[in-house]
Amino acid sequence: MSVHQSSNIKRITTHTLQEMKSRGEKISMLTAYDFSMAAIVDGAGIDIILVGDSASNVMAGHETTLPITMDQMIYHASSVVRGVKRAFVVVDIPFGSYQGNSSEALRSAIRIMKESGAHAVKVEGGSEIKESITRILSAGVPVMGHLGLTPQSIYKFGTYTVRAKEEEEANKLLEDAKILEETGCFALVLEKIPAKLAKKVAETVSIPVIGIGAGGDVDGQVLVVHDMLGITQEFKPRFLRQYADLQNIMTKAVQDYISDVKSKDFPNESESY
Repeated sequence: MSVHQSSNIKRITTHTLQEMKSRGEKISMLTAYDFSMAAIVDGAGIDIILVGDSASNVMAGHETTLPITMDQMIYHASSVVRGVKRAFVVVDIPFGSYQGNSSEALRSAIRIMKESGAHAVKVEGGSEIKESITRILSAGVPVMGHLGLTPQSIYKFGTYTVRAKEEEEANKLLEDAKILEETGCFALVLEKIPAKLAKKVAETVSIPVIGIGAGGDVDGQVLVVHDMLGITQEFKPRFLRQYADLQNIMTKAVQDYISDVKSKDFPNESESY
């Protein structure tokens, strides 16, 4: 069997992530949707890259994640995989491609794995999609779960507010987390829920729990890379820490370019043949 990756680069796997939880090492996770960004994020040392259906928002300009298609997700995922040497790549199965029909869920997962070269898929929901998860796992495809605020169900919730603040919903979320673990999910994302509940979930299940707006007592954190880098400025929830201000940096660079073109400063003699 031929090996195309450098021998000194150790791939992150589901086993690696489980070991990280066991020894208390936090897991870092960011989104990416294209080759260039994936190569930067991977080269910086990220553990997991999520090819999120948030591409529907930040790449295509849709209001929600619902419009993005399977073909579009595979396009983004395959672009990311080509830029990655170390990170574990997880791909969201888009809305309508796994809910309610376990056979379709299996076909969707297999398409993503075969056509993109990714390492795992992610689905939103608990007990109601247990059958779909079981079918996907039967093909040997690793599955990451997602509970709390689930953007694919935004029209059901009607708002992006914090989930599981009330006892009934909190208890269901905890039970769903146990169901996802028992079904065979290798990890779980918790989005926008109370920190105390997220901590309880992370302590209850043995699989890694990745948080976004779920406090610091989970096993890792995930952010949308465009938000974290300040490329998008309109979205500023409490849980987002902005590590750069690339929107302003990029805007100034474009303005400087325009100015140099208009003034005939670019290209100069040294930049000509």
